[in-house]
Amino acid sequence: MTTALNDLNAWIGRSETLRDQIGAAPLKQLNATLDHPPRPVETGTALPPLWHWLYFLPLHQQSEIGPDGHAKRGGFLPPVPLPRRMWAGSQFEFRSPVRVGDAVERTSTISDVSVKEGRTGTLVFVKVRHEVRCNAAAEPAIVEFHDIVYREAKRLGDVEPPPQAAPTGAAWQRAIVPDDVLLFRYSALTFNGHRIHYDRKYVTEVEGYPGLIVHGPLIATLLMDLVRRNAPDAEVATFRFKAVRPTFDLNPFRVNGQLQDDGKTIKLWAQDHEGWLTMDAVATLR
Repeated sequence: MTTALNDLNAWIGRSETLRDQIGAAPLKQLNATLDHPPRPVETGTALPPLWHWLYFLPLHQQSEIGPDGHAKRGGFLPPVPLPRRMWAGSQFEFRSPVRVGDAVERTSTISDVSVKEGRTGTLVFVKVRHEVRCNAAAEPAIVEFHDIVYREAKRLGDVEPPPQAAPTGAAWQRAIVPDDVLLFRYSALTFNGHRIHYDRKYVTEVEGYPGLIVHGPLIATLLMDLVRRNAPDAEVATFRFKAVRPTFDLNPFRVNGQLQDDGKTIKLWAQDHEGWLTMDAVATLR
């Protein structure tokens, strides 16, 4: 496997470009999924931060899907020979609005591949840079770095990292019930076939988790949505998040926020029902 892992560096620098049109229907559907009342979505409506994930969907043919529900390894992403794949985190620059009606183009480039040894075995980290442009503009409206981690299959005796206590004193809080319907709707909206989010038999018997896993991007979207609910006129310039601990559908969880003293930085985090930190994030305002 070592030789195969070393060969993954050949994927650094590979890129692909996808094109799409910003339509209104996905915005209305995510608005409902996040439990907002209906609101008009007209041409020119700006996308809230992270809602660009509703576009450039992974339209792989059914025959190209692998056993985990993702596309088979290879192609644009490197063929990492490890079975478990997770969205570890992302960093964003929101430079200009993306609006309903825009013709958009996303150029994705593999910027780094690294192999590390952790307490549960070999880990492979893949970093992808995405640039989203609107209406053939020279400069991107959004720059995103996407961190993907691949892990070995769970083994008896594996020791997970010790949990971290979530911060206290949040000014903004919202409780989320991650039921099967919420996870299904978000998977459908993002055309995400990863079975860990909807196939309980697969996620417990094959990947060894205790329940369905709440999508990292869904939790990040809920954190950004917390900002919209409490500071609706705020303009987010940057955002970064890191997944710290899996969140399962077995219990409610909570998203939290706290505007810092500088008036421009918002500390955001998610925690599980036991008070453990599950996602750490920071947004900065213009």
